[in-house]
Amino acid sequence: MRLNHLLTGLAITVAVACGGSSEDPTVAEPAPSAPSTGTTPEPAPPAAPPSSSSSTPAPTSDPAPVMTPPSASSCFANLKGAIAGPDYDKLKPTVAKSCAGTHHQSITGVEKVVFLGDSVTTGTPPTLPGEIYRDRVYEGVKKRFGNVAVADCSAWGADTEDFLANKNQLTKCFPATEPKRTLVVMTMGGNDIAYWAKNKLSTADAMVAADAAGDRLRAAVDWLQAPGRFPKGVYVVFANVYEYTDTSGDLASCPAASVAGMSGSWPAGAPAIVHFQERFMEVATATKTDMIFLLEHFCGHGYKRNDASLQCYRGPGSELWFDLTCIHPTPKGHEQIANLFLDVIDGH
Repeated sequence: MRLNHLLTGLAITVAVACGGSSEDPTVAEPAPSAPSTGTTPEPAPPAAPPSSSSSTPAPTSDPAPVMTPPSASSCFANLKGAIAGPDYDKLKPTVAKSCAGTHHQSITGVEKVVFLGDSVTTGTPPTLPGEIYRDRVYEGVKKRFGNVAVADCSAWGADTEDFLANKNQLTKCFPATEPKRTLVVMTMGGNDIAYWAKNKLSTADAMVAADAAGDRLRAAVDWLQAPGRFPKGVYVVFANVYEYTDTSGDLASCPAASVAGMSGSWPAGAPAIVHFQERFMEVATATKTDMIFLLEHFCGHGYKRNDASLQCYRGPGSELWFDLTCIHPTPKGHEQIANLFLDVIDGH
């Protein structure tokens, strides 16, 4: 996909995030990626022989239309522009018809939901418990699958090194073989970018760092998918990384930006930020897990949402989805994140 000015905006604004109008064509259902539950479908009854009581031929219907999923570029055609942003389509994802994210898994029979990641998943004041996307997703999962078990291993300030080192989210959350069919949901990556930006890494160094972080995400998913770890299956859904300036790059657009230490710019990091977003999609397509388009859906709901000159402008009255910390969602923002995750979980 192409996002006008995204390189500049992402490079100096996603870097401080703790995580960032679509068409609705019909999508074809792919094969499930999780292990089979062992249920064998009933065979279809044999077709009845044609009746000999009448010589009138049976009516025929037109063949069903071929159903194809949307592409990322068609989902976000209103965001494309002259400057290159993440090109997801080159990785050939299957995109959900809702454009909420990808659709590589048919998620069924969930018995436990586990949350990993950073402060977007943990939740931060002033958003109250129950309003956090994590709580909303859990309630949604219970409505779909019953009274499932739940665990939260996310943490404030977490980055991709905390999957299998430092905070050891994975090994602490799953210290032994997990007997329940499990759904893993997470946001991660914003704090990685924040470190690169605050240290003003060169383009070359930032690209190396982006690849290392992408490798850590892939290692985390590989760990989850290791044979025998989840005998009944595991599903993984994660978000890409959003930003609060609607691609303007105006860090001061959030009144509390200076309090949070957000200042200056980091244009050298632009290619690395875009590459990092593409690495998220690369992991989703290679492992047949799913990614929600958090960056793209929050674009136009940041602190420059009323600037009609920006590509993310959604019209007058567009709602702010970032809270007074600049980098965390409002209750409405958490609701939108939950909706994106649940749409992908549903395969919509």
